[in-house]
Amino acid sequence: MNTFLQLLVNGLGKGAVYALLALGFVIIFKATEVVNFAHGSLVLVGGYLVYELKDALGWVLAAVIGIVGAALAALLIERVLLRNARSADHNSLALLTIGIDVIITEEVVRRVGADIPFIGDPYDSQPIQIGDLTVFRTQAIALVVGAVLITAFLLTFRYSNWGVAMRAQAENREAAALMGINSSRVTATAWLVAGALAGVAVLFMATQDFSGAGLGRGTHAIALIAFPAAILGGLDSTEGAVVGGIVVGLTEALSAQYISFEFSKSAVFLVMLVVLVIRPSGLFGTKELSRV
Repeated sequence: MNTFLQLLVNGLGKGAVYALLALGFVIIFKATEVVNFAHGSLVLVGGYLVYELKDALGWVLAAVIGIVGAALAALLIERVLLRNARSADHNSLALLTIGIDVIITEEVVRRVGADIPFIGDPYDSQPIQIGDLTVFRTQAIALVVGAVLITAFLLTFRYSNWGVAMRAQAENREAAALMGINSSRVTATAWLVAGALAGVAVLFMATQDFSGAGLGRGTHAIALIAFPAAILGGLDSTEGAVVGGIVVGLTEALSAQYISFEFSKSAVFLVMLVVLVIRPSGLFGTKELSRV
């Protein structure tokens, strides 16, 4: 029973991180109808800034700069590259983000070098002992931070002017423009928010507790597991992204313990495929994947 509770807490912590990343996929898709495959590289940009600056500026300030840097990197991708190619169809733009992802990822990996660092200094490898229950501090903090950020985002998305504009643009871009909604501003804000969420997520991902992968290709690969979370919940549903992230986190944690660590990564995609067979649009989505 203790083992199951430990897995539950740790799985929810991982799920909160995947939910933050899945929200990034969904926000950008709702604003632009483009699947951003460069999301994993935004994770690395934020992590790299933390890695470079934490010794000189302290971890907290470096983390803030990393989050802001990831957000600005996302905005730069949208403003400089994708905006100039906006006449292209959505599939072509998605392929363009793959190229951007490769370039940024390889550059970060080159700069980090053979030394693959961890950046969760204040909480990494410091388990919390509650009686016989051992919980990774990283996952526990990720669960709290994720819950706060996700709640704040969902409230903002539902009640703020930006959220209303985003939902209107997602429903009908032409009608939204006729109502005076600035499509360019809504899209820019979507990329900024998605980048910032990636910058937060890497603070927990590039740790020994989360994966042991460190800041490198391993963390980049883990970040892409959030894509099945977004698909599972529905690529056009913010609530679905949260549910999908939690499902993926729990699936990974439980299957790693009760089946095998190697199978846990495949289990995530297996769950996604089962859901898509039953409901092609995902749990909460309205658009079938074949029509994206």
